Formats: sequence, structure tokens, C-alpha cells
Amino acid sequence: MEQKTSKVVVSALLAGAFGAVACHASRTCRYLPGDAGWPSQAAWHQLNNTVGGRLIAGTPLGRPCFEPDLNAAECAAIKAEWTDLHPFIADPVNVMSPYWMNNSCDPFYGPSGTCKLGSLAVYAINVTNAQDAVAGVRFASANNIRLTIKNTGHDYLGRSSGAGSLALWTHNLKDITFLDYRSADYTGPAARLGAGVEGTDLGPVAAAHGYRVLGGSCPTVGVAGGFTQGGGHSPLSAKYGLGADQVLEWEVVTADGVHTTASASQNPALYWALRGGGAGNYAVVLSMTVKAHPDGPAAGAGFLIVNDDDDKFWAAVAAWLKHLLVLDTLDGYMTAFTITALDFALDFALLPDAASVDDITAPLAPFFAELDELKVTLAQSRASVSANYADWYETWAAPITYSTNNSIGGRLISRSAVQDRLPALVAVFRDIAEYSAAEVGGSALKGLAFNVTSARVGSAALPGADAVLPAWRDALFTLNFLIPLAEDADWETINSGQAWINDKQDELRAVTPGGGTYMNQATWDNPNWKEDYFGSNYKALFAIKAAYDPEDLFWADAAVGSDVAWVRAADGRLCRPEANT
Repeated sequence: MEQKTSKVVVSALLAGAFGAVACHASRTCRYLPGDAGWPSQAAWHQLNNTVGGRLIAGTPLGRPCFEPDLNAAECAAIKAEWTDLHPFIADPVNVMSPYWMNNSCDPFYGPSGTCKLGSLAVYAINVTNAQDAVAGVRFASANNIRLTIKNTGHDYLGRSSGAGSLALWTHNLKDITFLDYRSADYTGPAARLGAGVEGTDLGPVAAAHGYRVLGGSCPTVGVAGGFTQGGGHSPLSAKYGLGADQVLEWEVVTADGVHTTASASQNPALYWALRGGGAGNYAVVLSMTVKAHPDGPAAGAGFLIVNDDDDKFWAAVAAWLKHLLVLDTLDGYMTAFTITALDFALDFALLPDAASVDDITAPLAPFFAELDELKVTLAQSRASVSANYADWYETWAAPITYSTNNSIGGRLISRSAVQDRLPALVAVFRDIAEYSAAEVGGSALKGLAFNVTSARVGSAALPGADAVLPAWRDALFTLNFLIPLAEDADWETINSGQAWINDKQDELRAVTPGGGTYMNQATWDNPNWKEDYFGSNYKALFAIKAAYDPEDLFWADAAVGSDVAWVRAADGRLCRPEANT
């Protein structure tokens, strides 16, 4: 019943969407430090008092590597950890993407030179409660400064940073509560997760309560942040759907500084938009309540194929992609794989509730038989059964390492692309994999295959049920590909890599017509971003954005409404498009 209400609200909003967006504030640009309108130190001091002393000045991680703040010991430690995720996750303003750090105080460029904040936030509020977020929203709005939201900083679209911004740092909202949930649409076990909860926080707690709750493949991804708000793929997606499909309600602070709830019965349009319509663009999320699923055993499997003959190797890759069409029919069966020019690895397969190793290996047997026909030998193969999902995760997913120093692009690969255009698809894969920069090694393609159609995961995946990009329901797997970057990669190298990724996204688009891209693993400057990241949902999302944020307090590249709200000027400030004409 609430689903029908949401559609009515969305339809009503569409009628006045474009008129609403025209009602901008009179000020044409956001202020930067040094402007006459920038808040005084007394104003910042008052904000700090309001949030209980939790206002933090933004500081680049690499600053101790530059004069006049040079500290050799600290600098050495920073350099040693520069490609690790954790220093960025634990910092209120620094982010993982080299592009959005834009060489701000790269520690390998010191000790001479200039160390500036660049696109990093000037201040951050360590948000510990709703009142902190309300204060930050109202301060940014009243003082005409940019507002950003950072949780972990797993972000390639630049949503977690911004020149001259005040950041709401939600990383320390770590509460996890299990409850019995009742509504017109769902009655059963649920979990309320603070915005800062990461997968590594969630898994053991859920297991201790006898449940599985969806989180990302990477353990440090914030579950309630861009992960779920952007759609959210999980090893459990083939069993239960995407992260956005799980959400029962959101706790939010809206652009007018109101602390409220968005659910199927309260603020239903906002509830709909947050479930897949993109993060940091409609409201500040403080927590979300999601379905919890009964736990049980889980089986895993993996293998490795080494490329010792190009023709045979790529024939094996083609055979795998074709075999995914078979695995796609099996309830709960998912796979995660990596392809480079050197090897092809099944990083892990998951089959929840499997009783034995045979349950997960038997579906792979036909593929192994085809490898024999191709005279391709497995270099490694393994399988196991874990007592519960958390144990499976620690065995199979958690050991995979992730680096900050890369640029990334992606595409959803439809079933029809594999069925009808397999040779062309494999040719693009090979082109991407064989790209290499001698100093950093070749690029890698990473795929995750799972069935998230409504036939598999139920009514949550029906057309229009949430704001998830519709192409997800036609996808056989999601693909991302990345270029590793050297620790001291210069700005020209980072920019040229970004351009190369966009070119390859175009090649993939040509062999996957009508498809899309998982927005959380994509480029900010893709000229087709509206179609690729939002599809047919864009118009409805635009109306909801206009209704809940008419003065565009929230803004990010490649976000709904971003192209008509603000543009970045040469100095990094946000200005109205008409101010740049």
C-alpha cells in the first residue's frame, strides 16, 4: 500500500519539478576562505560550542612531509601507509581517490612546494547525534558555504570532499540494534545501523544474533552511505537482492535542518529516492533500518587460471562468461572474479545454506570440463563450508586487499550482451586488460555476478519499487576496471588515466546498449551519466531533489540535478551556471 503512495507522491512532484528548481537563492557563488562573506572565527567558535567541541579543522594527511611542518618520522610513517585504506577512513576530511585528493600535499612531493587543502573540507563536524547534523546543515545554509558528507571516503565521484566545504563526518555513528519490525510491507527481524557502520563492524554482530545483513564485499565500506544509497551490491545479493532493496526506513536530516524519518508511510518520496538514487544529494542519513535474514552455513569456492597462451586464455574467459548464464539460474549462487592479462581468478563464489562442498563445486563442473577441452589447466582450486556467513566472509572476502591509489570505471553487463555479443564483449575486456603502464603494472577487470531480478528477490525488485537503476535487473554481472597509480603519480598521469577509463566505458557501452553503470564504481565526468547511473528514474528523482532541497544545499558531480544547480569555478568554488556564462 505504501508503495502506491510513493508513486503518487513522485507523480505529483514531477508536475512542478522544473519550476521548483528555478527558485535558487540569490547568491551566485558559495564562499571560500578569504572571501568577505566567509564566516568569522567567532562564528566558527560558536558552531564548535553548539556541537560540543566536535568541530575539527581539515588537515591534509601529507602535511608533515612539507615545510614548515616537516616531521621526518611522521612523514616516513605516512608514506608507508599512503596506499592503505585505514588512514583515510579514520580521517574526517581526507578521501581515498587520488583524483579528488588532486595531489593535495602528496607526501612524495615534499618537503619543498606548497601544501594546500585543495578540494578537502576546511572544517568537519564529528557527528555523534542528530543535533550535530542539524547544526551543520543550518550553519552551511545560513553562511552560504558548501556542505559535504563523509563517512569512510570510499568515493570516486567526489561526493565526500569539496573546496571550502564544511563536512559532516558520520563515521563514528556505529550503533547496531536488532529489532522486530512491523509495517504494511514487512514484518520480521530487522537491524538499525548507524551511518558509520562498516561491513567489518556488522558481520560478527549479526552472526552473534543469528542473522545475515547485507554489506559490501570490501569490509571497510560504510553500509548506510553511498553503498546502499547507490544501490549496493553484496556477496549476499544473489539470495536477497541489492542493499537498497533491504531498506525499511531512514533516519535523516533534511536540507531545511529537520530531523525526521523517511519510510514507505512517512516522507515516502524521499524514502524511495534514497533507496538507490545516489548518496549525499537529498538528505543527511544518520541511520537506516534494514531487513535481517536468518543465518546458516555458507559454502565458498575459488580457482586460478594462469595465462600461458593468449588464445586459450581468452577462450577460457569467454567460456566463463557464458557459464555465468547457468550459474545465474541457481538461487543464491554468486561469484566474484578478476581478469588481468596475466591470469583469471575466481576470487570467491558463495552459496548460502549449502550443506556440503559438493553443493558449490558441482555447478562449476561443466566449466571445468570445457577448460579440459580447451587444454587449459587450473593453477589453483579450493572450496570449503563455513558455519555461518560471517565465518565465510572472513575466509573468502575479507582477505582480499584494496588500495587507494587507482582510478576506476565500470559497466553493468547484461544477459543479452553475453548471449548475443560475446566475441565483441571479450574483445573489449582483452583491450582493457592488456593496457599497462610499465611503472605500475596492468589494469584489472573485476566482476561480481548475481541475479537481482524480481523473480529472484521478490517485490522489492519490481519496476519502480525503489530508485535503483533499472539496468541492475537485466544485469548478469557488474564489471569495474581500474588502473593502479604510482604513489607519486603526477596530475597529468591521473588525468590521462581518467580519460582512458571514460574511453573504455564508451567501448563497453557500445556492446551493452540500453545498459548502465553502478554509480559507486564509475567516473564523475561521464557525459552519459544521467542515462548510465539513473536511467528512467532520473526525472522522478529530479522532482524529489527539487522538493526536498530547493536551494541545492547538497551537491556533487554526476548527482541528480547537479548540472543545473552549481558548477565548479576555476578556484574550486561552486557557482550558479548563469554566473559562469
